Amino acid sequence: MPESHTQPARFPVTVDVVALTVRNDALHVLLITRLIEPFRGMLALPGGFVLAGEDLATAASRELAEETGVGRVPGHLEQLASYGPKGRDPRGDVLTVAHLLLAPDFPVLSAGSDAEHVAWYPVSHVLDGELQLAFDHERIFADALERARSKLEYSPLGAAFCGEEFTIAQLRAVYEAVWGTRLDPRNFHRKATGTPGFLEETGRTTAGDAGRPAALFRLAREARMSIGQPARAVLNPPLMRPRE
Repeated sequence: MPESHTQPARFPVTVDVVALTVRNDALHVLLITRLIEPFRGMLALPGGFVLAGEDLATAASRELAEETGVGRVPGHLEQLASYGPKGRDPRGDVLTVAHLLLAPDFPVLSAGSDAEHVAWYPVSHVLDGELQLAFDHERIFADALERARSKLEYSPLGAAFCGEEFTIAQLRAVYEAVWGTRLDPRNFHRKATGTPGFLEETGRTTAGDAGRPAALFRLAREARMSIGQPARAVLNPPLMRPRE
């Protein structure tokens, strides 16, 4: 390299994951309690350093598995944005590539090697300042939450929070939890079932133990194939969230 050229900077790269799920009709985020410095004892997003020869998606999936004790974490994982490297870690320059996971509710079995505890926490507790996060994780969390809310408007990813089959009421509960607002049941049913390429009936119903049996739906074939793929289905018209 010519002497006139500046040497490229060298710094470690990490991945951080904002994992979101719906529990008891409320949106939750997966957080760890840090076991080591910096920020020992504080809550943080799960994540860690990218290993040599490892791609980013693999690193994010590995860290999630290590932090939860779950062999294969379900749901839809996508890259969110990069942050840093300057000023975000007291140990020095560190670039992190954040990822967003939209997942059906799954149990967290055990914390990883650098975490004292791991659990699901209500998103509302982070938004109202009751829970404070280490590093710049509150900024990453806020960006991920807005991405998730936007995704539900124009993509079929709301169903990533559900099982393979679900009722319209269960799907509406997801939208209400992510958007943080109540939706008119009749209006949502009309829009969800009337949006081309979004849902299809399975021909089955719920058992009806509580109330009348409800029809079970699943994602339409095109929408199912788009989950986790670079070319994702687009809802047209979109399901727009209520504006203040």
